Amino acid sequence: MGICNQRTVVITGAGGGLGRAYALAFAQEGANVVINDIRAEAAQAVADEVKAAGGQAIANTGDITTVAGVQSILDATLAAFGDVQVIVNNAGVLRDRMFLSLSEEDWDMVMRVHLRGHFCMAKVFGGYWRDQKKAGKEVDARIINTSSGAGLQGSIGQSNYAAAKAGIAGLTLVQAAELARYGITANCLAPAARTSMTEGAMPDMVKKPESGFDVWDPMNVASIVVWLGSSQSRHVTGRCFEAKGGELSVADGWFTGKINDKQARWEPSELSGVVDQLIAEGKAPQKVYGT
Repeated sequence: MGICNQRTVVITGAGGGLGRAYALAFAQEGANVVINDIRAEAAQAVADEVKAAGGQAIANTGDITTVAGVQSILDATLAAFGDVQVIVNNAGVLRDRMFLSLSEEDWDMVMRVHLRGHFCMAKVFGGYWRDQKKAGKEVDARIINTSSGAGLQGSIGQSNYAAAKAGIAGLTLVQAAELARYGITANCLAPAARTSMTEGAMPDMVKKPESGFDVWDPMNVASIVVWLGSSQSRHVTGRCFEAKGGELSVADGWFTGKINDKQARWEPSELSGVVDQLIAEGKAPQKVYGT
């Protein structure tokens, strides 16, 4: 008996990397898993891996960037397992360029997969859960979104990706506020792990060590995702978790710093020293990571 026993989870981009780790970890905790990926062979390979370990899984190649495509994912999930409680929006793509070199196609592709994909998944599955709640059924559902350190702090050469990921963090806050009445929580994650994207961007940093704790193993991140998908997390919503190796923290995001109130309109010529002081005194505190 695991903490996700009898729960069904849909994971996008689950044919490798973090998505695969999430699928394996959810299955280990008793969940039925839907492996969604546009790469049919990769999705089936992970589904077979889950089943070989004694879990329940199906592969799925539905398009997460259209409502019709996501509806087909929901339909396949219900046909296989009868119900669904969790979606993990994990699928992503990179089109890294310096901002002034970025094309419209680079921008639109990243926005479509990340931000539109998150929207379509939550709209369709959220609608299903809302209908259940209105029909008098108990709902204990989860939306788990994927932001990024790039979305929280910016990242040179990734303006499209950072903007999409920042948008996902903002979307999560609105979902948490609007959907709580239907028994749905919404949280997001800023993970750091070895994936095809990070191996392409920083291969030396994320390579597997010859010995000792593998900080960049995606399974390290899977623990918080599985917990968020369980019934144990029903009191947590609207949060963004940062996870890497054994480190776990909650990102507070933008905050209101010190307020300098003149109690009258500022003159533009007055503001140089005032702004410099506000910036100096409004810095966020250092993060404190668990040990």
